[in-house]
Amino acid sequence: MADPLPPRSRRMRPQPSQLDREDYRTLSDFRYLIRRFLEFSQMAARRAGLTPRHHQALLAIKGFPRDDAPTIGDLAERLRIRHHSAVELVDRLAEAGLMMRTHNTQDRRRVLLGLTQAAEELLAGLSAIHLEELHALRPALLEILKRAGVPDEER
Repeated sequence: MADPLPPRSRRMRPQPSQLDREDYRTLSDFRYLIRRFLEFSQMAARRAGLTPRHHQALLAIKGFPRDDAPTIGDLAERLRIRHHSAVELVDRLAEAGLMMRTHNTQDRRRVLLGLTQAAEELLAGLSAIHLEELHALRPALLEILKRAGVPDEER
């Protein structure tokens, strides 16, 4: 599967000797905002009765970048985990009534993943509050990207 993320900027990477205090502050601020968002996300998932990993898996399946249903291998790639770990995760989500497995009609060996109605409802609620949080962080993120020298057309 092709990586759905845009290619990295063609800008020249600064040499270590060219970095200044502002560069370090920019990177530190960026990591801080990411960690804040992840902490928010983990707490929101737990309040909804999910583990953070379960929430991530549901979101990866619902937000899969292709039109066809993802496979366990696709899920492993999206979560950056090993295939056997994705199998265990899918097993737990299926036992909890949050995930369905179906066999591909053309290739019965391929197992496709889908969300149950209960998962869809949980994920919709979580996604709404995550988008609110992301909206709240938007000004700070844009400022950091500006400080990092990311041109407007790449944002």
